[in-house]
Amino acid sequence: MQIKIKSRHLNDIVVIQPEVFEDARGFFTEFYRADQFKSLGLPYNFVQGNHSRSSKNVLRGLHFQWEPPMGKLMRVTFGSAFLVAVDIRKGSPTLGQWFGMEINHQNKLEIWAPAGFARGFCVLSDFSEIQYMTTGVYNGKAESGIRWNDPEIGIKWPVSEPILSEKDKNAQTLSQWLKTPDSDNFKY
Repeated sequence: MQIKIKSRHLNDIVVIQPEVFEDARGFFTEFYRADQFKSLGLPYNFVQGNHSRSSKNVLRGLHFQWEPPMGKLMRVTFGSAFLVAVDIRKGSPTLGQWFGMEINHQNKLEIWAPAGFARGFCVLSDFSEIQYMTTGVYNGKAESGIRWNDPEIGIKWPVSEPILSEKDKNAQTLSQWLKTPDSDNFKY
């Protein structure tokens, strides 16, 4: 089965489309294969897999980690969610720009966002399950977030009153992040 790149955004965000075999019984797909990812120039050495379930209007993010640097391959396995990535790399020509796309269990698309991008999502269906593979093991001492509604970024979220964690409500702005010494870990 073939995995292909459907589109690229902000130079480094990649929408991936796996081939899907469907019949009356259901479907089968290979959403990740190291050999095909490598041949497409994508990361192929993932070290952690995560699975979350959230209710409608829950917004998680925008999260990132710098030590070790963590890229994420994100997909929605049930329901529908709006997945977002924001470039937070100093010196990047797309610094502060964002890409967002509705991903669901029907279109089976995936989004790759490398380290140096803050990632998040909001749930559009009654509930949604999101899975993501990462290129770095979680380290709570070297992770942070950017405020979901930072006006400097201007993400057009498809929800007006999201359900947020206290951590996400109180996250810093992009400008605040760029003034920290840790932000030097993400230079373009």
